[in-house]
Amino acid sequence: MQYTIRSVPDAIDRAVRRRARQEDKSMNAVVVEALARGLQIEVGSVEHTDLDHLIGTWQEDPAFDLAVADFERIDHDAWK
Repeated sequence: MQYTIRSVPDAIDRAVRRRARQEDKSMNAVVVEALARGLQIEVGSVEHTDLDHLIGTWQEDPAFDLAVADFERIDHDAWK
């Protein structure tokens, strides 16, 4: 579901932006959480489809590097 909210007071805009920076969240996430708290309802977790959970998990793998080495090679004759 998507909403458009107009005439947001400057103080609320500043507070949402500040909280989003502090908590390293999107403004959308901060606003949805604030609405849920204000309405005294519990909102289920949101299913994310991004790859953030992979950040920092890369492991060097020489066997993989060897297996994909040919993909690094440029066939100059093919690009003429």
